[in-house]
Amino acid sequence: MNDAAFEYAPVGLVELENRVIRRCNRQFAQMFGGDTSDYAGLPLMQLYPSLADFERIGAQWLEVMRSTDTYSDERVMRRRNGDLFWCRARGRSLTPDDPFRHGIWSFSDISEERPMVALTPRERDVAILSCRGLSAKEIGAQLGLSYRTVEAHRARLLQKFGARKLPELVAKLSGMPL
Repeated sequence: MNDAAFEYAPVGLVELENRVIRRCNRQFAQMFGGDTSDYAGLPLMQLYPSLADFERIGAQWLEVMRSTDTYSDERVMRRRNGDLFWCRARGRSLTPDDPFRHGIWSFSDISEERPMVALTPRERDVAILSCRGLSAKEIGAQLGLSYRTVEAHRARLLQKFGARKLPELVAKLSGMPL
């Protein structure tokens, strides 16, 4: 890849080997914080909100990239200072037989389009179980709450996310680290 085109691309670019950053461009370093030299050899896992998110999204990547050598999604990532932000990720494997071995990825900060929403721990629990398709009664049974309390949490979630109905809320939550 042309070094100038890579270095000065208007989106964050990284070259990954086994989900470890081999190199990144200036836009990527600016987006996540620091200099390009801070990222060489850094496991991508360190830029995810949690190990669970890293593993969940990695499993999604692998499944899709086994049938096609490209993948894209919108997800929450973590800057070096710990701040979370929404990011659009797109990648292509250069080794289709082993998709994680070598690839090129772009990352774009979309946090202005999708701001982070603060949730209480109980709202987060209700959101997770709602995304898994559980009814208010099933969620209540798992969390030791009445279904009416679960419905009250869902109502607050609908308001916080600007959703009119539960399916719209679940769609908005689908990229959230759960």
